[in-house]
Amino acid sequence: FCDKSVNEKGWSVFKLHGPIFFGSTQKLEAMFDIKAIEEEDIVLDFMESRVYDHSALVAINNLASKFGEQGKTVHLRHLSPDCQILLDKVHGEKGAPPYELIEADGENDPIYTPVEESSAYGNFASNMR
Repeated sequence: FCDKSVNEKGWSVFKLHGPIFFGSTQKLEAMFDIKAIEEEDIVLDFMESRVYDHSALVAINNLASKFGEQGKTVHLRHLSPDCQILLDKVHGEKGAPPYELIEADGENDPIYTPVEESSAYGNFASNMR
């Protein structure tokens, strides 16, 4: 589940709770009525969550893309350093799209390693929407 608030900048902040893995990715995407969110900047805060596997990374990226299609900027916060690296790999040489910002916070980001199926990352872009 997630808690929604609006921060001092007027951005929607969604604090996600619980694990994100292959069995919960559809639930993650279903939590958001993207067209109903009026704010231009969206924060997805993973401090109380944990990204477990490749399918979770695909779901996060797909969710960011859906927000981006609506002209919104997505700020991904409190992902583990390994998740940040794997999401960077997703975008390859082009880099992340302008609507998807990974905001690292070395002092507060959680430390864990998602299960990595290395063969999956070669085709990551084709697994996206």
